[in-house]
Amino acid sequence: METVELLPNLHMLRFPVGAAYLWSEPGTGPGDRALTLIDTGAAGSGEGIAAAVRGLGHDPADIGQVVLTHFHHDHTGSAAEIRAWGGAAVLAHRLEAPVIRGEAAGAPPVFADWERAIFDSLPPLPPAPPVEVDRELEDGDTLGFGGGAEVVWVPGHTDGSIAIHLPGPRILFTGDTAANVEGHTMPGVFNSDPARALASFHRLAALDVDVACFGHGDPITGGAAAALRGAVAGSGG
Repeated sequence: METVELLPNLHMLRFPVGAAYLWSEPGTGPGDRALTLIDTGAAGSGEGIAAAVRGLGHDPADIGQVVLTHFHHDHTGSAAEIRAWGGAAVLAHRLEAPVIRGEAAGAPPVFADWERAIFDSLPPLPPAPPVEVDRELEDGDTLGFGGGAEVVWVPGHTDGSIAIHLPGPRILFTGDTAANVEGHTMPGVFNSDPARALASFHRLAALDVDVACFGHGDPITGGAAAALRGAVAGSGG
């Protein structure tokens, strides 16, 4: 796992598959704990996350909240382990919560032919252990970090996919609704409802953001809105 500084208080945790993001801000998490983690990587990523947290001068128990953008294993796999370190609150959309808790199955992707070949070439991931969701989120909810982080419901990749928008610092965490692969900004793939996913991508492209953090691919650390809108224009949207 690689730790990449994007801003002094924002780090990308890059896994073999996907990424998580660590936001540091004293006094923002429950119990005034300093760290918010957005997504957790696949099961087995906890040791690497803990090492990264320590390397940044924190204790793993300083993670006060874990925000899950959707239920897929490469985003929720280590949530149960991280919650056990210090009782971090786990947050996810209301529609994802039953899947994350292990009470229901999530809708599978609807593959285009070209997506199926890519998906079949990927290494299998271990299942995500169930974890309690302490707060069920809705579109427009405000979270206690980044000067008021806003929940943006972006259904399509999964029913309850969310992005997190920080209007003050102009930062967007897209989950898998968008990707940035080899410098090519694009809608995400492997969607349960491709039409809704594209509409949600358009919603993200309308936001005023400078930094975009993707579930897959390199972050954009300047001019993110232009890159997202360029992707919309390039898709004929």
